[in-house]
Amino acid sequence: QVQVKESGGGSVQAGGSLRLSCTTSGFTSSTYCMGWLRQVPGKRREGVAAVDIDGNTSYRGSVKGRFAISRDNAKNTMYLQMDNLKPEDTAMYYCAAMRTPGPATGAVCPPASTAYWGRGTQVTVSS
Repeated sequence: QVQVKESGGGSVQAGGSLRLSCTTSGFTSSTYCMGWLRQVPGKRREGVAAVDIDGNTSYRGSVKGRFAISRDNAKNTMYLQMDNLKPEDTAMYYCAAMRTPGPATGAVCPPASTAYWGRGTQVTVSS
């Protein structure tokens, strides 16, 4: 059974840090390009960061230098370290696994016929 589960969200003040985790099971995530996306109610989901199977990364411009994406294939887990958080980072954060090697560009993975998504974890940053 395929499972994709995000964790690590919460409420922090501006300037604070959070570390999101995305744990997968039921498929070989090491062969998938993976990424973090976020969505605010009433707005389109947007790519935040992505990492392909070679470990190459791509970030949204507004998070460059503050966020770091990584993956630990031995643990079937992907991370998003978020530092110096800003109120505009407030959103529901989703983990996505795309059945494609990559590349990760424009903060997202290429479209794929097979994709798995988590249910999201809320990040709230207060000023």
